[in-house]
Amino acid sequence: MDTDAFQTPTGRSVTAVTAEEMRAVDGVAVDDFGISLLQMMEHAGRNLAAVVRADEPDSVVVLAGNGGNGGGGLCAARHLANRNVPVSVVLDRPPEGLDGAARTQYETLAAMGVSVDSGETALDQSASVTVVDALIGYGLDGALKGTAADLVERVGDGDTHVVSLDVPSGVNATTGERAGPAVDPDRVVTLALPKTGLTGLDARVTLADIGIPAGVYASLDIPYSTPFDDEYWIDLSW
Repeated sequence: MDTDAFQTPTGRSVTAVTAEEMRAVDGVAVDDFGISLLQMMEHAGRNLAAVVRADEPDSVVVLAGNGGNGGGGLCAARHLANRNVPVSVVLDRPPEGLDGAARTQYETLAAMGVSVDSGETALDQSASVTVVDALIGYGLDGALKGTAADLVERVGDGDTHVVSLDVPSGVNATTGERAGPAVDPDRVVTLALPKTGLTGLDARVTLADIGIPAGVYASLDIPYSTPFDDEYWIDLSW
């Protein structure tokens, strides 16, 4: 961890954590504090959608994988659709390959009639489209492969506004290293605490609240004082 890696607009320090430390935070939140993955995902998706809407996009394409990051992107798509923002989803696998919370989020979108497709050929970009990168979060180990890698390369070929959820896909959350194709976002909406691998990133870093109690951090000896006052998301500097 790095206790002074990031600062709020008022100069308050915000601790940055490694992927392993964030995994421990999620585990304690679920196992000891009774917070479900779907609860945290709902906060993540709603705040991601709010940040995207603040830039007044003409339309949005959400790139989503499996797991918590993909589920957060799918949840954001629901909130965008609920606010009449034209939104579609491109998955890195067929829908039947989704499971757990991501599958739950997909089924809601399908019931709403939101367009959900899969594969790199489904990504049709234009300069007016905002791309939300929710392919993979802090759990990346090594290089992106398969359709996820192909989608990332397609994003890199375009001239669109890109917002990554938590960590840019292809970037190591702890070190910032890129072992293969990686997203170069204009903005990252990172969750709960910033990740150490985001330090020095050439992008705007926004921290979003996902409702984790301060006691979770205290139990893991992670220095924490809420950076949020009346806001649910704030921009950070480093």
